[in-house]
Amino acid sequence: MLPLNGIRIIDLSRALAGPYCTALLADLGAEIIKVESITGGDSSRSWPPFQGDHSLYFDSANRNKKSIALDLYSEAGREVLSRLLSEAEALVENFKPGTLAKMGFSAEVLKTINPRLITTSINGYGDHGPLRQRAGLDQVVQAISGLTSVTGSSAENTYRVGVPIVDISSGMIAAVGLAAALLGRERGVEVERVSTSLFETALGLAVFQGQRALSLAEVPEPPGNDHPTISPYGVFRSGTEALVIAVGTEQQWSRFCVELGQPGLAQDERFSTGRDRTANRAELNDIITTLLAEQPASYWIDRLSAAGIPCGPINNYLQAVESEQAAALGMVQQVSRADGSELRLLRGPLSIDSVPVSITAAPPALGEQTRQILAAAGYQQEQVADLLRAGVAGATEQLERAERIEQALTHQGGAKW
Repeated sequence: MLPLNGIRIIDLSRALAGPYCTALLADLGAEIIKVESITGGDSSRSWPPFQGDHSLYFDSANRNKKSIALDLYSEAGREVLSRLLSEAEALVENFKPGTLAKMGFSAEVLKTINPRLITTSINGYGDHGPLRQRAGLDQVVQAISGLTSVTGSSAENTYRVGVPIVDISSGMIAAVGLAAALLGRERGVEVERVSTSLFETALGLAVFQGQRALSLAEVPEPPGNDHPTISPYGVFRSGTEALVIAVGTEQQWSRFCVELGQPGLAQDERFSTGRDRTANRAELNDIITTLLAEQPASYWIDRLSAAGIPCGPINNYLQAVESEQAAALGMVQQVSRADGSELRLLRGPLSIDSVPVSITAAPPALGEQTRQILAAAGYQQEQVADLLRAGVAGATEQLERAERIEQALTHQGGAKW
């Protein structure tokens, strides 16, 4: 049994922030019914990289879910969604503010459908303010929030973070909020809506850098591969490749100097305190790099790790996912898609009672569980067939057939031209 077993969540989200939220909830046992547009589904299904016809972008955030394809522009499609919502504990969506109401599912309507339904919303810039109606995308919000300004080699050469960190973090925050709301409801605290935004989350990620700006009116600059405020802490070149060394305490600093063969360095007045070491970072880094050059990275990693000093190589993602540590934690699991193709996936980063959460189902094909979900919602076999025939709902085989026909017609049209 997982903590969220028996909790049914209707997932109207797409792209990454919302799907990442519901993937975490699915890892914890929630039943996630992913409601997708009958015309193409979640937009990320068309985003690279691809493995055959499958978007790995989509696959990375949609494990352990069920998919139903609906025409939500039709009255009958909205009726199906209403029935699904009436039997659910929560709804997750990441539309712009007001979109859900335009679809016919305002807060008042949702309360009528299901008084105990908890809505979880993720949008670009929050529920209030001049940017409220703007579309929010990860890289744009990284820039607007200040995150980009502290990432890079210099103030003139800044970068986006190499993964969509704001989308991912927003999904995490939303999952925490919804889990708290579900717990609160069991304790008599009624919550109707939980919300966050990419902008709020990105500002939240600022932590001490944001606090520096807020309290001291200082503008933090990108520290490159050094820690913004702690030294020595960053990337250092050894006799072979570069490695990361993080000396975070005075005890570690003393041990680090001993392992470098320079115990007296710990008492050098230029480096005797953390504040001194940061003030004289460039000079200290030069000394450390000169000493590290005497041995290969592997030598220093073994030696420093044995002394309790955090350090490690700079792996690429292939090295990381294929590492012994990832294998020992069971981070990579294999599942079969509906079409029989095999997929290796990273599991969710949680363990319950020391047991890692597992991937029990591959990311669903569009409409893979449409028939099953409709039947569970009380639709009789003939009613399901009527919905499919009318194009209100779509099942995998039906949608794939329609896509093949469309591709063939497009190809024929192209040939005539």
